[in-house]
Amino acid sequence: MFPKYIILFLSCLLLLSGCKTGKRELSDLALVMAVGLDKGEKEGTIKVTTQIARPADARGSTGAPSGQTGDPIWSASAEGETIFQAIRNLSTFSSRRVFWAHNLIIVINEDLAKEGISDIIDFFTRNPELRMRTWVVVTPNPANQVVSTMTGLEVVPGEALDKLFRYTPISVQAPRTQMIDLQSAYLNESTQPILARVHFVKRGVSNKKAGQAGSYNQVELAGAGIFREDKLVGTLKPVEVRGMIPFIEPIDTGVHILSCPDDKSKKMTVELKNQKFSVTPSYQNNNPSFKISYQTKGSVVEAACPFALEERDKVKALEKMIEKEKKKEFEKIVKKAQIEFKSDFLELGKVFNNKYPVEWRKIGPSWETIFPTVAVEVHTKATINDTVLLKKQTKPGSVKN
Repeated sequence: MFPKYIILFLSCLLLLSGCKTGKRELSDLALVMAVGLDKGEKEGTIKVTTQIARPADARGSTGAPSGQTGDPIWSASAEGETIFQAIRNLSTFSSRRVFWAHNLIIVINEDLAKEGISDIIDFFTRNPELRMRTWVVVTPNPANQVVSTMTGLEVVPGEALDKLFRYTPISVQAPRTQMIDLQSAYLNESTQPILARVHFVKRGVSNKKAGQAGSYNQVELAGAGIFREDKLVGTLKPVEVRGMIPFIEPIDTGVHILSCPDDKSKKMTVELKNQKFSVTPSYQNNNPSFKISYQTKGSVVEAACPFALEERDKVKALEKMIEKEKKKEFEKIVKKAQIEFKSDFLELGKVFNNKYPVEWRKIGPSWETIFPTVAVEVHTKATINDTVLLKKQTKPGSVKN
């Protein structure tokens, strides 16, 4: 009989024997940080552009060691009849195997999105190397240029695009759509996909170079792309996105610029906090309907005119203006969804299905034709309860209180 320590030793050897199986050396991999999808030059083909990080050069330094370029990324493009074929064609000139597990964002050109993105959804959800938490956006610009554009703050453009979406709850300029959200909306019979939209804006990168201001393309959030099934049918401007976001995402803070109650030529800025948004469905006489409820508390963070909480008439006037503006925002986005796009990207069908699953079985198959006629009622309530640090009016020193 073998001693126990020999048996333990042999068991460890068996475990170690499989370590090399499936091993991939980092030096053999091309780490994709972003991917752009455009229509190919040949009819019926797709162009795939990968932004690949150079580990040796992605350090933010201006110089480069011997044999290195100093550029933090390498952009490579290839075409094919399918996405998979285009990626395989990258291997004809890439010295490393393309590795997708670190991909941060997928950028789709709008011309390609108008023809349909079902094959894109299928490929990026089928491949086990790809993450479902990858951002997905559309752009009117060439996607291969968007994923290759250097920014003033980040070394790798893919990381810049990734971080851009971390602050969208503050700017409220675009939705935060990941591949898992896109797939869910596409497969769901009660809602339609919506993607963030980005475009180029001329900006400067460094103030050390004369004449550089406004001379370089930089990527900026630019609203949203609206889909019906898998095809892009329209876009929303950033100002319209503000009314759409509460339907699909938890809302953080917001900003409203209003005219001063006593002087319409001057402006006040109110930060909206503690925003509460709800959609309540109902079903009467075989007709679905919805009630939208919005409540918020506001802080006056900037005022070009004298203002104090003690002036209740002014406070009430501001509250009414906020309520009116928010009601207008929600009614406008509902109208766009029902009449202009005929696309339930607001997820009203999903909300109805959650509360009335039995009734949904009857109206669900016809939701595309029912949705444009559904009644939607909007109620808003705003309360101004804070002026930050200034509790009294801001007056010149020559004016006596």
